[in-house]
Parts: sequence; C-alpha cells; structure tokens
Amino acid sequence: MAVYGILDIEIRDMERFREYMRRAESLIEAAGGRYLVRGGPHKVVEGGWFPRRLVVLEFPTMDALEDFYLSPDYQSLKILRQQSSITHGAVAVEGMEGMEA
Repeated sequence: MAVYGILDIEIRDMERFREYMRRAESLIEAAGGRYLVRGGPHKVVEGGWFPRRLVVLEFPTMDALEDFYLSPDYQSLKILRQQSSITHGAVAVEGMEGMEA
C-alpha cells in the first residue's frame, strides 16, 4: 500500500536548502520514493492551517519511508535541512488499498 509523507516547511536559507533538495532526491529515489508535490503555489480553501511550502512524497510502503528517514545517509543530510529550514509539520499516512498515484 502506498504511503505519503506530507511536510510543511519554511525555508530560511534557500541556497543551503537547494543543496539539501539536490542530495535528498537520490536518497528518496533509492528507497523507492518520489516527489508528488515540491513547493509551488497553493491556496487554503478551508480551516486555519496556513502551510508555508508543501512537500508530498510517495513511497511504496511505510517500511520504505522509514528506511529512508532512518538511514544513516539521511540522518547526516537531515541536519542540513534543519539548519536551512523549519519543519512546521511532517506526517506519514497510508493511502487507500488499491489506490495508485
């Protein structure tokens, strides 16, 4: 079952964050993941949540997402993300059975 990582990120240092994005992409792909949304214009249509930059990742399973997130390679790269941005929220959610992106 597909799993989606949804993040609300506020970038503080775009130059360093670009380096993070460049390096993270290959690690995400190696874990079987891919970007579905990577920033871009968005519009709040209901509620009080005002995300800064939305990122949506898709992985084949929760284990694949966790393997990526907990990997030693990502742990060292995560420091760069934390130094160049603020993560206001990050969740992992399973998709619906039989649903494909």
